[in-house]
This record gives sequence, C-alpha cells and structure tokens, in this order.
Amino acid sequence: MVSQLSLAKTKLQVTALNGVSLVHLPACLTLSEAISLEETCQNLLLKQPTQIVLDCSQTIFIDSSGVGALINILKPASKQQTLVVLWSVNSRIRAALSLALLNPFLIIDSETEAVPLAAPHQPKVQLLTIHPSVDSRTKRLIDILGALLGLVITAVLFLPIAVAIKLNSPGPVLFSQIRCGLFGKTFRLWKFRSMIVNDEELKVQVENQIKDPFFKNRHDLRITFIGRFLRQNSLDKLPQFWNVLKGEMSLVGTRPPALDEVICYTIPMWQRLNVKPGLTGEWQTNGRSRIFNLEDVMNLDLSYQNKWSILYDFQLLFKTLLIIFKRNNDAK
Repeated sequence: MVSQLSLAKTKLQVTALNGVSLVHLPACLTLSEAISLEETCQNLLLKQPTQIVLDCSQTIFIDSSGVGALINILKPASKQQTLVVLWSVNSRIRAALSLALLNPFLIIDSETEAVPLAAPHQPKVQLLTIHPSVDSRTKRLIDILGALLGLVITAVLFLPIAVAIKLNSPGPVLFSQIRCGLFGKTFRLWKFRSMIVNDEELKVQVENQIKDPFFKNRHDLRITFIGRFLRQNSLDKLPQFWNVLKGEMSLVGTRPPALDEVICYTIPMWQRLNVKPGLTGEWQTNGRSRIFNLEDVMNLDLSYQNKWSILYDFQLLFKTLLIIFKRNNDAK
C-alpha cells in the first residue's frame, strides 16, 4: 500500500486572520495534495479557528482521495464547531462533490466565482480525467447486457433459492446493506440472505481474524447451511445484477466496502473508490477465502485500476466463471 509519509510533499499556502484560516488549494486535488490538505487542516484545528475556508479558485480536478480528505476534515471540524467553507468551486468540482453526496455537509459560498487557470503567472497543469473505466460506454453497455441476462437467471432461480432460505432459517429472503461506491457514494447493495437474522447483534461475538476495519472470519457461525452453499457458488450475489443495471456497480470492479469500513480509511485507501465496485474482480478471482488482510484487498483493487481494459474485464469474468463451476471459491 502507498505510504502516506512518502507522498505528503505538497505544501499548501495558508492565510489566517481574525479566527479564519484560508487554505489555498492547488490545481489538482489528488493523493499527495489530499494528504497535505488533511495534515494542514488537522494542524489548523489545533488552534480552534471559527472557520476554515478552502479556496478552490485554482482547483480543476479532484479524485476520491480529495473527497476522502474533505470527509476526514469535516468529522473533527464538526466536533469542535469549526465551519468548513469552500470558495470559488467550479462546476466540475461541484459535480464530483455531488456524486460523493457531500453537498449537504459542505458550505459552498455561492457568491464566489471560480478564477480560471489561464492567468499568465499560473503554471500549466495537464487536465486530469476520472478513471477511463467510469467513462467507458463499452463497459457500461456490457454491464447493462450482463445485468439483464443475470436478472433473467435470478428470476428463474429465485423461487427455489427463496424456499431453501426460508426452510433453513426464518427471516427475509433478501438482505441489503449500505455500501460505498464511486467517489464514496453510498448505495443499497442486495444479496440473498446467507446469515441468521440477528447477525449484526452477534457480530461482537465473532472474532475478526484480521486487524483492520475489514471484518472477516473463515468459520463465521452466523452463516447458515444454505447460506454457505450460496456463498460457495456465488449465488448469494445474484440480486446484485440489479445494482449493476442501476449503474451503482459494474460486472467487474473493486470490492464494495461497507460504510463503517470507509469511515476508518486513510487518504491512500480512498484511491480504491476511483472506480465502480464490481460483482467480481481481482480480490474475487485470487481466492477470497485466502485473503485475510485489508492491505492485500487494497493492493488488488489498485492493481485492477492500473491493468484495466475491456479485455482484462473479460479475462476476470471468464476466470470467475471457471472458479464457480469448479466450486473452489470458498465462503467469505
């Protein structure tokens, strides 16, 4: 995983006056700049200012690391009642913040106007774009076609799976949970229920076999007999084709993290949210039962982003199908 210390090199200009701290943001708010922003604001909060103003007049790009920095700043600022205000936010940055559902929690001064980066004294900055998989129409078309096919299969198997779940354990057939997707945007993920009804209440009694926000236990007793079968054959994920059709997920992507996991993320971890989460991905095809470290999951997710292509997606899909048919995909 990328070290925070090795990347925290971007120095941000700060102006303080009458209890208000003005932080001038750079043109691009990506990993190294986001780390510096978080550290700068943490130091400013020690002085208990009434406001921290983030000047976005020169900022033309923000990725999930920048979004993560803003979230990590908002939490301690709200505790000590320090207002975080954004100045001169252009439409592109507003769109990214809206995608991450941050708009209700941020104060954006609408009376300020973004200053264009065309001033002669400003250095030229290459315009960055979001990850190509997000903009790919081909990938989206494949997702839609795959989701429609998957939902047909789900409709055929729904009744026998529902009966099996009901006979094995009382409770609902479907299970839903809030997960985080592109840029940290939350969505409701659907699965066939594979655990007992009060699984969250009993979670404290189950040992977490890794020392991370990522929770995992190889022999989780909350999983029902039918649930273990569904997981071994990835049948519990069939309802997620609905998430894919809605555009919240992709057929292939990164692992969709839970909300309580993302809250604990450091800035580098937010990079994995630069793409949509997937039904399958490198974490799945490399043997999910053998991964017991959040850092391994992070590295696999970042590896997917670096290797991404339509052909690579098909390779991972084919590998996933082989794993399912061979029944070597152990329960999570």
